[in-house]
Amino acid sequence: MDPTPLRILIHGASGRMGQALLRLAAESPEAWQVVAAVTRRAPAQRVVEGVPFFAAGELGGVPEFDVAIDFSLPEGFDPVLALCVARGRGLVSGTTGLEATQRAALEAAAGAIPLLWASNFSVGVAVLHELVERAARALPGWDCDIVESHHVHKKDAPSGTALTLGEAAGRGGAQPRYASLRAGDIVGEHLVQFAGQGERVELVHRATSRDIFARGALQAASRLAGRAPGLYTMRGLLFEEG
Repeated sequence: MDPTPLRILIHGASGRMGQALLRLAAESPEAWQVVAAVTRRAPAQRVVEGVPFFAAGELGGVPEFDVAIDFSLPEGFDPVLALCVARGRGLVSGTTGLEATQRAALEAAAGAIPLLWASNFSVGVAVLHELVERAARALPGWDCDIVESHHVHKKDAPSGTALTLGEAAGRGGAQPRYASLRAGDIVGEHLVQFAGQGERVELVHRATSRDIFARGALQAASRLAGRAPGLYTMRGLLFEEG
């Protein structure tokens, strides 16, 4: 008997990531079933290619789901977190720019539900975090600079990925500095540079398709479903617990 597909709610369905999630989930109906797509504004159509659409204000009326995947804005994060806690369902979130109070609420919710927040869902970036920490530890006293580039519509700067890369560098003893570029339709580029006397080391990740993030989020949702409450990491789900 074929396994039952994972029921997912996509929160932020009208955004770039939301659209990629809808498309990729539809390509693998045996793995994922989108039971609700939630947008900020009232949807023009209630059902699109078999997927029910809901406005953010209707979030409480969505059907049952196994895991919610959230790529929205900070102002939309609190309601979807509350919904997942109320229903005892897992949450995968890539919403960046969260306030300190929202991060605290996220950590508190992990006592009740399985939860993963990540600034970046690509496998390559998960590896890059480890490389940055190791380089920082091996190069004490070197300057560390993180340069991130994204499309002109991205609002937060530095990006969430740049900040978590900075945290990795900090764990290795470096003191990172940040620079942000917003240009064209760049999906995402992150350069971590360590500079010493007469030499420098550069670690770079370039994303050419938003699909890598959507695939990672769907994979993370599949691995998060049914787990005990807790705050999980992308690296842990993909590499250590798989």
